[in-house]
Amino acid sequence: MPDERLVPSPGAKPRVAVLLAAYNGVRWLPAQLASILNQEGVSVTVFASVDQSNDGTQQWLEEQMRCDARVVLLAPGYFGGAASNFFRLFRDVKFSDFDFISLADQDDVWLPDKLSRAVRRLIDTHAAGYSANVTAFWDDGRKQVIDKAQPQRAFDFAFEAAGPGCTYVMRRDLAITLQDFAHARPLELAQVYLHDWFIYAFARARGFCWVIDPSPCMYYRQHASNQVGVNKGLGALLRRVRMIIDGRAFTQAKTIVRLVGADRMPRVAALLHGGRIGLLRLSLHARECRRRPRDQVFFFFACLAYALSPGPSVGRGADK
Repeated sequence: MPDERLVPSPGAKPRVAVLLAAYNGVRWLPAQLASILNQEGVSVTVFASVDQSNDGTQQWLEEQMRCDARVVLLAPGYFGGAASNFFRLFRDVKFSDFDFISLADQDDVWLPDKLSRAVRRLIDTHAAGYSANVTAFWDDGRKQVIDKAQPQRAFDFAFEAAGPGCTYVMRRDLAITLQDFAHARPLELAQVYLHDWFIYAFARARGFCWVIDPSPCMYYRQHASNQVGVNKGLGALLRRVRMIIDGRAFTQAKTIVRLVGADRMPRVAALLHGGRIGLLRLSLHARECRRRPRDQVFFFFACLAYALSPGPSVGRGADK
C-alpha cells in the first residue's frame, strides 16, 4: 500500500515535478514545454537542466523562467549525455514539495491528460512507477504506436527499460529513494548510459510495483539527433547486433545488476558473470528476461552469439 501522504487530498490537484533534460533543443522545446505546462488536472513545475549547448537552448529557457514561475532552470553544466543530465536533476531537485515526479525529453509532444492519467493509474494500482506506450512520429508525417506494454517478466528489468523514459512518472517515495542513491554513488551512476533502464531496474529490484499503460500518452519525435530512438528498421537491428557482438549490451546489464544489487537477483548475476557457460545457460531463460516474444527470441540468439564469439571476454571482470 502507498503512503497515504502521497495521495493528494480531495479537491487538490496532484503536484508533479517534471524533470526536463535538454541539449541543443531550442527548435523543439516550444512545442514540448507548452504541452507540459498545459497538462490537465495536475499542478506542474518544470525543472530544466541544459547540457552545454550552442543553439540558444539555455537562453530560451531563461526567458521562459522569467515569464512563467512554473519553469525553474538549474545552473548550466557539461554532463555528456542524457543519462548524466537526468541523474543531475535527481540529485539537485527537492522532491519533498511534490506528490509525483515525471521525466521529460526536450523534443516530444505530450497529450493533455498524460500526467493525470499516470497519476490515476499509480493511485488505483498502488504502483510506485508508471510508464506507457507512445506514438512515434517522423517529419514526413509517418506515425506508429510503439507497444511496450507486454506483461512484465521475472527479470526483464535486468535487460530492458519499461518503455521510453519520457513516459516515466514516479511516486515521491520511489523518487526520493533514487535520489538518495544518486547522492551516495554518483561515480558509479556515471557508468550508466540508459537512465530509463536503470530507473526501472532500480525500482523493480527494490520491490516497488511498476505499471505499464497500453494507451499511448504522447507523440514521440524521431529525428537524426535522437540519442535513443525507436528500434525500427534494418538500421536499428544492426545497431542492436553490434551492441551484442562487441559486448556493450551485456556489459551494461552487468553494471545495472551490480548497481541495483546482485544479491536481489542472484541467479541472473551468477549467469551474467559465469563466462561463456553462464551466457549459454542464460539463453535458456530468455522468456524471463524480455517481455515481448520477438525480443525473447532475439535475446536467446544474442546470448548464444556472444557466448560463442571470439570477441571480448565474457568471464568475470569483463565489465570493469
